[in-house]
Amino acid sequence: MQRDRVAAKTHAPQTMYRNIEEITGKRTFSSTGCIKAMNGDIIIDKEKILERWAEYIRELFKDDRKDHNIMKNNFAGTPIMKEEVETAIKKMKHGKATGPDNISVELIEALEDFGIGKVTHLLNEIYGTGQIPTDLSKSLFIALPKKPVATECELHRTISLMSHITKILLQIIMLRKAKGEDNGWTGHMA
Repeated sequence: MQRDRVAAKTHAPQTMYRNIEEITGKRTFSSTGCIKAMNGDIIIDKEKILERWAEYIRELFKDDRKDHNIMKNNFAGTPIMKEEVETAIKKMKHGKATGPDNISVELIEALEDFGIGKVTHLLNEIYGTGQIPTDLSKSLFIALPKKPVATECELHRTISLMSHITKILLQIIMLRKAKGEDNGWTGHMA
């Protein structure tokens, strides 16, 4: 009980949840190790399970738009400033899982002026060319079961982990849009 009070006072919800699970015997759901194919057959082979998840994710995020607005290199926006990167980083939550690049906001902050400078330079290259590097445009998808013994993809909550550098860029674009700056990418993002 003393641990729970300490966890509650120090705002450590994960510790509290772990302690509650320990006391009550309730556990979070875990995957069964198998999944159903589109036709309803059970798949147990790891490779085929991965293929099924890839198929499900493609279907879930399928883009049926006819006209893809492809941006040309005609960005008239002002360059991204170090201060904007710092503000965007301050607005981001810490302790969050990283995307495929494994670069966290905390790592960028730990590199201080050097890290902020490198990120600012990279974001200005992206902002100036309109080309997001492939590594920064990738996301890592994780499926969390909503129910015990979930065997259908639809019975999982799919979360996407994206690069924190990409999140910083998006935060800057949103902050510029909120200020009414309608230039560069912000005009295309509306």
